[in-house]
Amino acid sequence: MSVTSNINIRVDTKLKQDAEELFHDLGLTMSGAITLFLQCAVNNNGIPFEVKRAPNAVTKAALAEYEEMQKNPGSYPRYRSFDELLNEVLEDA
Repeated sequence: MSVTSNINIRVDTKLKQDAEELFHDLGLTMSGAITLFLQCAVNNNGIPFEVKRAPNAVTKAALAEYEEMQKNPGSYPRYRSFDELLNEVLEDA
């Protein structure tokens, strides 16, 4: 038998209750389910499911602008130096 260690975590009470009910239905204990997750993470060399954050409206707008700039590079100003860019920005401020 392998040596075990304790892990103490805090989670929302409702989440814990919902998870315990789910795991019970699956024939797992909370400890067994967490052990399963940890083993899958180790086997996958990372989190065993996709973790992503959807871009917000500002990021979506910036990405759309970038795509437009890629399609029509001649429609956007070019600068020979950072100072030239900075001077234009300061003039508009």
